[in-house]
Amino acid sequence: MTASNRYLAEPEEAVVERVLDDITLLYHRPSGQTHMVVSPVPEILAALRADGAGDAESVHGRLAISFDLGAPDAAQAAIARHLEEMAQLGLVRRL
Repeated sequence: MTASNRYLAEPEEAVVERVLDDITLLYHRPSGQTHMVVSPVPEILAALRADGAGDAESVHGRLAISFDLGAPDAAQAAIARHLEEMAQLGLVRRL
């Protein structure tokens, strides 16, 4: 059995977000941990919150509306890596 490639963002009330210049602090209330992240993590989180559950392809589609992401295959692979890292931090859940 393979792991799902679809993810769901933690509810907004579970994560307090504060932007400090180029760094975003994400306080994850359930774990009590604060994560320092940079782009594109906040943008990926916002895309998942806007569209509900998604995978790297759907997040790419949402972000490509506002950002020049370069070659789709490379961008989707990078987004997939970020989603996996975000799942390990507890910011998103695999479905």
